[in-house]
Amino acid sequence: MWKEIVATDGPYDFDRALDRLSKDPLHFLNKEEKIVKIPLVINEHPYVITVKAIGSTAEPRFEISGSEEEIRELALRNVQRIFQWDFSLYKLDLHFQTTNIADIFRQHVGTPLVLEFDLYRCLMKCFIHQQLNVTFAHTLTERFVKKFGYQVEDVWFYPKPETVAKLDYDDLKALQFSGRKAEYVIDTSRLISEGKLKLAELDMLSDDEMMKKLTKVRGIGPWTVQSLLLSGLGRPNLFPKADIGIQKALQKHFKLEQKPTSEEMDRYSVQWEPYLSYATLYLWRSIE
Repeated sequence: MWKEIVATDGPYDFDRALDRLSKDPLHFLNKEEKIVKIPLVINEHPYVITVKAIGSTAEPRFEISGSEEEIRELALRNVQRIFQWDFSLYKLDLHFQTTNIADIFRQHVGTPLVLEFDLYRCLMKCFIHQQLNVTFAHTLTERFVKKFGYQVEDVWFYPKPETVAKLDYDDLKALQFSGRKAEYVIDTSRLISEGKLKLAELDMLSDDEMMKKLTKVRGIGPWTVQSLLLSGLGRPNLFPKADIGIQKALQKHFKLEQKPTSEEMDRYSVQWEPYLSYATLYLWRSIE
């Protein structure tokens, strides 16, 4: 068993991070104890890493622990990436103080961007959540993971691409997947398991390169790529204008009679660069 204390710059509100993570019923966390258990696959083996907040929003500190000493450094790097501890939320707040959404940032100060635990997990969630309300999307995801995934220390791991690649479409339709959604999940998993789509190499691509590469895959459109870039890779300057939640948040904040047009959204967002991803996160928070 190993433990490590990690500090980062404030403000960093871990309670807000846990609040957002708690919306996914597959996450293992305890808000009162400020603990979340992270399922990590390292060198093709599953490990559970525990993250516990022991500091404050102003002076954030975390206790990271795991059972296997040999994966300690890789685990720490992964946790740092997931919780974006190397990104300064203080500089972010300074930037947005003079923008047209300054009020939203004041209300949600210290809210971090927390990434999905791995890219395959992120991609599968994108497929399942496409064109579904959030509640049923979580239900469908839970069925998928509990049927074909596995548990370590009571923490759920998504099924491996190789496992999903061997499924028949009817296996997913039995869980209430649509035929098309079943095809996207299984066919893309086959591409990954066969080495034709290498998720580990995506982080080396620019946003535009990733968009061009992935939209060639059946079932992956611009919304999915933007979700991967933002929630999977933590790219800082993404603004998914087609997202209904963003449109509703802007309509509410700017007191518009109807949802903003694409051109209006471009005008509003000029002030937010190069942190469009954080503007997106805080706009989502403003209507949750």
